[in-house]
Amino acid sequence: MTWNLRIAKRAAKQLEKIPSKDQVRITAALQEMRTNPFSRDIIKLKNEPAAWRRRVGNYRIFFDVYPDEALVDVVDIMRRTTTTY
Repeated sequence: MTWNLRIAKRAAKQLEKIPSKDQVRITAALQEMRTNPFSRDIIKLKNEPAAWRRRVGNYRIFFDVYPDEALVDVVDIMRRTTTTY
């Protein structure tokens, strides 16, 4: 099953600011999420019905999953710090 991947403007801008080496890794992770958004290092976020996060090195991809629409909605891409969560 192929999932539709929608990247919010905010997440796209954040991705542009990331160093190119990490951009490649994150872009590969996003492409992999098209085939299976539940693979690799993901965790469902508490108190959020559709929110998940995926770890890619020092960065986190925050996304919502809508199985009825086969949609993965990427809302944030952030570097992991003490204030990320």
